[in-house]
Amino acid sequence: MFVSSAYAQAAGAGAGAGGGLQAMLPLVLIFVVFYFLLIRPQQKKMKEHKETLSAIRRGDKVVTGGGIMGTVSKVDDDHQLTIEIAKDVKVKVRRELISSVLSKPEPAKAGGVANDDKPTAGGFLRGLFGGGAKSEPAGQPGSKEKAKPIDSDKDAPSAKDPNA
Repeated sequence: MFVSSAYAQAAGAGAGAGGGLQAMLPLVLIFVVFYFLLIRPQQKKMKEHKETLSAIRRGDKVVTGGGIMGTVSKVDDDHQLTIEIAKDVKVKVRRELISSVLSKPEPAKAGGVANDDKPTAGGFLRGLFGGGAKSEPAGQPGSKEKAKPIDSDKDAPSAKDPNA
């Protein structure tokens, strides 16, 4: 009677050690999922925002943390900017409080056509299905479409009709 209960306890102790590792496995999997879905993208976003803040220069349109929109008129130092929010109204702002950069002025090209490096509109599918060029509606000045032929006598304008 005592021997059978002793064997049962020994078998239970061996299975209990594996159960602790199995209990930790869901927690580890949850942490891995949180890392790849939440923590890592947030770190990437913070890094991009930091790079954006360090690249702010004169002429950029920015939004401050308080929602004030303006144009950077002067970069004072690494920590401070002067922003023009209205004509002749300038405000000094900490660089860290810029929430976003709306637009950056494009640098002027030295020579040549401004859009010479952009690929032409179109592509294989657009050319295949005929979506390449926009056309004006029929009857508009400059329209390249031809008028439809008149099939019946009802639709034909009569010689008496002055509007035809």
